Amino acid sequence: MLINSGQVFNYNQFMAWLADLVHSGKTSGSNQSIALIEFTALNLKRMERLNKTILLEPALINAVKKIQSPQTWTLLTEAWCGDSAQTLPLIAKLENAAEGNINLQIVLRDEQPELMDGNLTDMSRSIPILISHDASGKKLFKWGPRPSPAQQLLVSWKSSPGGKTWNDFEKELHTWYARDKTRTMQQEFLQLIQNVNY
Repeated sequence: MLINSGQVFNYNQFMAWLADLVHSGKTSGSNQSIALIEFTALNLKRMERLNKTILLEPALINAVKKIQSPQTWTLLTEAWCGDSAQTLPLIAKLENAAEGNINLQIVLRDEQPELMDGNLTDMSRSIPILISHDASGKKLFKWGPRPSPAQQLLVSWKSSPGGKTWNDFEKELHTWYARDKTRTMQQEFLQLIQNVNY
């Protein structure tokens, strides 16, 4: 898998970098709009909360511990991405639970155009996208940009907004995340990992 020269973070490094951006009143990428800077600050708060509150299902912990060959998980994201803030903390907990079977590396979408363009969602550069590879570089699975029900919310809103603004949709989406408490995403990852393991 081709990763261009650019920043590569582990999770702790990414969290520290995100905190530095917020402290500096910045975000990632060339678009330093007030909206994206505000999203970045909100994302840091969300991730700090999720780092403390996510509880992994025992079946999922068992599955990552039983991964037969070590995997590298490459996550494409940006600091301003709200879906990433809702999902990356769980992915990091899976790496920790895997006891060396998963190596998570976080890269920035806009620094990795070739990798991003090879992993589009409906021809869109939607993030986050997680790509799993084995030691030989074989692609094992791809996940993202959000759990399936959340993706369906977006598809439905785009096809029939019904008067909802983007801000209205964002509130609905993040309400879904809060109510789901990562349960759907944990089931999706359990299925993906079991499909590789067995």
